[in-house]
Amino acid sequence: MSGEHESQPNGDQKHDHRGVVWVWWVFAAIAAFYLFTEHHAHLFGILPYLLFLACPLMHFFMHRHHGHHPQDSQSSKRDDHEH
Repeated sequence: MSGEHESQPNGDQKHDHRGVVWVWWVFAAIAAFYLFTEHHAHLFGILPYLLFLACPLMHFFMHRHHGHHPQDSQSSKRDDHEH
């Protein structure tokens, strides 16, 4: 009889888990608020540098597929015609 109760999840444990998660999110929100209010000058001071950093990253990720070799494009065309 006790074996049946061990395999089933306890409703109280689910409730406790949700409470811990809720408390964690409240703590994270309060921490984020204080980090933003106390360090907003540092965050806004770094924004121009992040803009300059975004340019090479965009070029790296957006121009990545421009260097296809001719044999690669022909092999993909052959594969398309076979299907």
